[in-house]
Formats: sequence, structure tokens, C-alpha cells
Amino acid sequence: MKMSFRSVFFPTVFLALLTMASPACPALPFDNKSGIPSLAPLLQDVTPAVVNISVQTRSAIEDNPLFRDPFFRRFFELPDQAARPERSAGSGVIVDAAKGYVITNFHVVKDAQHVLVTLKDRRQFQAKLVGTDPGTDIALLKIEAKNLRALSLGDSDLLNVGDFVVAIGNPFGLGQTVTSGIVSALGRSGLDIEGYEDFIQTDASINPGNSGGALVNLKGELIGINTAIIGPSGANVGIGFAVPSAMVKSVLDQIVRFGEVRRGRLGANGEDITYDLASSLGLASTEGAIISSIDSGSPAEKGGLRPRDVVTAINGRAVRNAIDLRNKVGMMPIGETVDLKLIRDGKPLTAKVKIAKPLDVPGTEAETVPQLAGATVANLKGGASPRGKMEGVLVTKVDANSPAWLHGLRPGDIIVGVNRRKVRSVQEFLATLQASEDVLVLNLLRGDFRLTIVIR
Repeated sequence: MKMSFRSVFFPTVFLALLTMASPACPALPFDNKSGIPSLAPLLQDVTPAVVNISVQTRSAIEDNPLFRDPFFRRFFELPDQAARPERSAGSGVIVDAAKGYVITNFHVVKDAQHVLVTLKDRRQFQAKLVGTDPGTDIALLKIEAKNLRALSLGDSDLLNVGDFVVAIGNPFGLGQTVTSGIVSALGRSGLDIEGYEDFIQTDASINPGNSGGALVNLKGELIGINTAIIGPSGANVGIGFAVPSAMVKSVLDQIVRFGEVRRGRLGANGEDITYDLASSLGLASTEGAIISSIDSGSPAEKGGLRPRDVVTAINGRAVRNAIDLRNKVGMMPIGETVDLKLIRDGKPLTAKVKIAKPLDVPGTEAETVPQLAGATVANLKGGASPRGKMEGVLVTKVDANSPAWLHGLRPGDIIVGVNRRKVRSVQEFLATLQASEDVLVLNLLRGDFRLTIVIR
């Protein structure tokens, strides 16, 4: 008897799913009423914690001082009435029901005048912005509400490629929508989406409006905040990215404590471990980051670190590569003592290092930047920087909650490039800004790390 591939394959897969979804092995949720595998019981518990976010921002006309000048408006025959405010939609996740804390993406609430949070039960609340971290694209809101449902944070470090995940959000402003998929990849970086990139990649459908929504595992735990997609049409093509919950937790803790993320300095520069390098050092794998250089007088030097040390873990969490080391250090608050696991000359070691505040960088007389309201910049005095002599522009001051602050600039940043062009002085920096179009891509040095800030 001849059997087709279809007749053999599909019953086999169906039986496998039933086995996976049995009460003895709840890899897939099981609906006891219908007797079939279903995500419905999980979603009944999870979806009340995911909210829709409506944001009202100023229009471009309102932001331009020329358009607020009555003479300018009359000269160009512009209407006297104010331009309508712009509106956009996104998503968020309740992470603390008692305090009313809601996590979302920074780009969802950036430049917001008013933020309205709508719960699944259709209750609506005006939200207060507690703090933001543009470097990870995370923002924390607070609403005054009772009877909220919150999601517990899972451990994204325990994820594996192939794990089932569910994405929940508000795509295209349609209302709460659920999609499912798997973890496609871990530790994605180099996408120039945010400053600190350690994304979870998933094929669960994520579209515009899903930003700030939840990525959950089959235990109903929050393991990521949906942030970005790659798609030629601006819509889903099966490649979406989420900020992992381990990074979200670190950012959340600091925003609650300080109202911002205060990143410190380790003073050690790391590089990836290649296969050949691992072989020459007698390492069992390419996991970890090798220390290439250590700044004089830095916390790393005081903690006993040496060049060619291999960092394999920070505070018990494995370090995959140099970017992972950078991200983990970037999440550590100033003054915290971290435990490092090292390999030196083939032998395991441990070290304790206290994260220090960034070095003060001397600069010349400061100048304002029209395109970055609230910030002042100066030439580096004698070319001095934490990494020795270099060319760039020092950010000397950033007013809290100013446009420059909200874009992610911080005092002490050294701007080394604009739109992929090097800048060596304030004069060159300002000239490059004036010649640039709508989007500005700033390459800068902050403490031990290089960051990219995109300003639209």
C-alpha cells in the first residue's frame, strides 16, 4: 500500500503536539474544556497586563520657533490657528500592579505631551512619565489605577533558540492582538537600532504599534519588550526584535531608584574570541570576551584585571562576547561591586571590581547647538579623553528633559561622528549638522563604550 508523505507526516506531527501538550508535559498549554492544545488559558492570565498606549505629540510646526512668530506667519500667509497635535499608538506592559508601573519603548513616548493608557477592560488613565533610557529604548510610565494585573519578569538568559513565544500588542492601532512564534536567535546586535543591543529575535508577527508590547514564554512570564522589526515595507516579514527581560529589569531598577540609568566605568576594553585565538589560548570555546587593554587607574586595573584575561561571567551570568560584556557592564549602576569570572593562562580566577563614575573630560568654552536644544558642546582640551588623545566634540551640559536629553545625549559624551562623517571640532560639528538632512546619526563615546544615537 502506497502512503503519501502528507498522510504520514501530519498525523505524526499532530500526535507529537498532543503529547507535548499533555498535563504531564505542559510544553504547550492544554485546554481541559476542549481537550486540545490551546494558548487560550495562558492568554486569559497574560493579556490583562498588556495595555494600549496613545500618545499626543507636538507637530513639527509647533516645534519650529519661526512658525510661532506672528510676523513670519503673516509674511508667508500661514494660517493663524495652531497646528493640530500629532497622535501615535503603541503598546505597554504592566510590571507592578500595586504601583501602577507600565513599561514601554522610549520611542513610543518620545516628545509626548500626553500619554493615555487603555487597559484590556477599556478603562483609560493619563500616564506620568517616570523615566527613560534611550540607550535601551525603554521608558517607565505610572498610572493611578486599582485592580491591575501585572506580568512577572522571566529570565531571558535561560532562553534557547526554538523556544515558543507569544507577542502581544496593538499593531496599527487595531487593538490588542496576539501572535505566536519561536525564538529565532539570541544576542542580536550591530543593527544600529539602539545604543545597547542584545535583542531577542523572533518570528512572532510584530508590526508598527506593537512597540512596547510583551513577548512572553509559555509560562506566561515576560521575557522581552517588543521593540523593532526589519521589513522592506515597514511591516512584518518574520524578523522582529525584543529587548530581553534581563536588560529590562536592570533599567527598571535604576529608573525607579534614580529616575534615569546611571552607567559607570570599568576601564577595560574587550574583544571577541575567534576560533584561532581560542585554540592558541587553550580555551574550550569562543564564549567570553578577551581584555585587549586596561586604562591606567581604572576600576579594572584596581581589581587586578590584566590584558589577555578572558571574562566568562559577570555576577554569575555568562558573557557570550565583547558586546555582551559591554551591555552587562552598561547595566551596572555606579558604585556597585561586580563579581567577574576569568580565565588567565588557562586557569579559572575570580575578581571583584567596583564600577566607577565616568571620568571628567576637560573642554574649552561651551557653545549651544540649535539642532540639539538643551545641550552645549566644546572642543576637547588638548585632545584629552578617557582613552588618551583623540578627536571629537565634548558634550559639556544637557538640561534634564530637554530635547537633547530625551534624544539620549548625556554630559561627558564625546561625539566623534555625524552621519558617518568624522567631526574633529565644534565648528566642524555645527557645519555638518547644518548640512545634514532630517535624520541625524551621532556616533559617540561614553565611558568605555561607543554608542549610536539616531535623531529624527
